[in-house]
Amino acid sequence: MNKTRTLGEAETFVRVLAGSVVLLSAALTYLHNTWWLLLTCFVGINLIQSAFTGFCPPTIIGRKLGWFAAGESCCTSGGPAKKVNE
Repeated sequence: MNKTRTLGEAETFVRVLAGSVVLLSAALTYLHNTWWLLLTCFVGINLIQSAFTGFCPPTIIGRKLGWFAAGESCCTSGGPAKKVNE
């Protein structure tokens, strides 16, 4: 069954994904090599740029996989977060 998620679920998905990647990066840094901290930096930079530009790669991938409705993003329409009408 394919369920289209709401904007709030897209935001939650992106936050869980980012947090998971940061934790994975921390574990790999501890267990293997400090170069894994670059992954944490990449996630942080991506979160910052998505807050300002509204471009959010995880929701683009989610739309292509059918997880989110067309046009939905974790970052409404760019710029500072805008209120979503329900």
